[in-house]
Amino acid sequence: MAEPLKIEFQSPALPESGDLVVLVGADLALGPVAQDLLGEAAGLVARAAKAERFKGKAKSVMVLPAPAGLAADRLVVVGLGAAGDETPLDLVALGGAIAGRTAGREATVICDFAGREVGPEEIAEMTLGARLRAYAFDRYKSKKGKKAKDEKNGDDSEEKTGGRLVLGCADPAAAKKAAKVRESLAEGVVLARDLVNEPANVLGPVEFADAAKALEKVGVDVEILDEKQLAKIGMRALLGVAQGSERPARVAIMRWNGGAKKDKPVAFIGKGVVFDTGGISIKPAGGMEDMKGDMAGAACVVGLMHALASRKAKANVVGAIGLVENMPDGRAQRPGDIVETLSGQTVEVINTDAEGRLVLADVMTYVRDRFEPAFMIDLATLTGAILVALGNEHAGLFSNDDALAERLVAAGEATGETVWRMPLGPAYDKMIDSKVADMKNVGGGRNAGSITAAQFLKRYVEDTPWAHLDIAGTGMGAPQSEIVRTFGSGWGVRLLDRLVRDHYEGRG
Repeated sequence: MAEPLKIEFQSPALPESGDLVVLVGADLALGPVAQDLLGEAAGLVARAAKAERFKGKAKSVMVLPAPAGLAADRLVVVGLGAAGDETPLDLVALGGAIAGRTAGREATVICDFAGREVGPEEIAEMTLGARLRAYAFDRYKSKKGKKAKDEKNGDDSEEKTGGRLVLGCADPAAAKKAAKVRESLAEGVVLARDLVNEPANVLGPVEFADAAKALEKVGVDVEILDEKQLAKIGMRALLGVAQGSERPARVAIMRWNGGAKKDKPVAFIGKGVVFDTGGISIKPAGGMEDMKGDMAGAACVVGLMHALASRKAKANVVGAIGLVENMPDGRAQRPGDIVETLSGQTVEVINTDAEGRLVLADVMTYVRDRFEPAFMIDLATLTGAILVALGNEHAGLFSNDDALAERLVAAGEATGETVWRMPLGPAYDKMIDSKVADMKNVGGGRNAGSITAAQFLKRYVEDTPWAHLDIAGTGMGAPQSEIVRTFGSGWGVRLLDRLVRDHYEGRG
């Protein structure tokens, strides 16, 4: 297991060993605190920058041997870019950049920007970035600590984990308090990443359900529904997907009751296909190993519930995940089969690789009827078509409620987990009508594949405000950044935590 990063807070002071980290703007000017602490050694920064052609661009790093007079081993100079108030996203990335270049070491950061102090909330954002960057999935590496080139499942050239980061700031107590909230959020993201990164031979539906059950340690009420219960309830569409696998299906219902009793809960629903071969409509072999991540939506919901419960969010929240494995066994569902969903609507299965929407349909119906939530948001690595439309930069957003959609867009901009709203409409809905059942599980041909998938889900929503997030391009295999260095990104935990925090806490 990767060693956790230890973060501490103190008044600004020079370290006796390890790395000394200072921040400079595009003009290479040090902040006043760093200037005073470095004394004559401060002049080295400008001279070295000229020699190294270091311009102080945002998140750029220059590492120098510590000059005479300093007890530190290295002087690490990190660029802030152009002068001005840094956004929270800039600060998260800054923390990631610092953690990336000091990984596995002891480092002391002098937290001041040229011309102004750095407040506790800004320090806290830096700690969030540092914790996210410090994550590595290395539990199956027999030889840890060596340089690795596997950019999909682990860090690249800076794989070392652990270390100690000391943040020197004006008000250490206030910074520590603010950072505690971000620590809960980081834990939720890390939990989601761990689930996505686990291989499918280790993490099946039962094991995933056990991971959800473990949230009871932070105060979440968890109910696990087994196959016998699911059959009795009538989740025939979900069980139809699972019937080709030897591993039994599960549904986990997680509840955090932090709001007023009269407040309706908000509900988050995740697709949890622990491995997706495509079933009888089997996928090509190339890249199929990535289908261990076809449960990234469910992983996000589990990570979100951890984050909300750990920080004692003042909201009532339901998290529900449908957990199955899609395999091409002799008992597997066939193209042409017709299945009756929990809602009573029937589906003609045209393509068994369009299985996630069948799982979600039953879980969404169950949550809608049992909990009558204020809204439902589902997350799913649902379609390859969303990658064609949006690449890895945005998740696709589909919604029947403009206010909810606008709040999700705003939360995405605030956290960097951005979404792009896509259309819904009667013409698209008509594309999934079936001649022999109420609907087909895919539209006609390749056109509008993400939209027809969303139209399918919309048929199970009724009047409940709802949003669907297609995270096929963001939940797994997303581009590497200052805070994401693994296959599993943990995407969505920060987005939805922000949504709840800004709009749905303390409404009573």
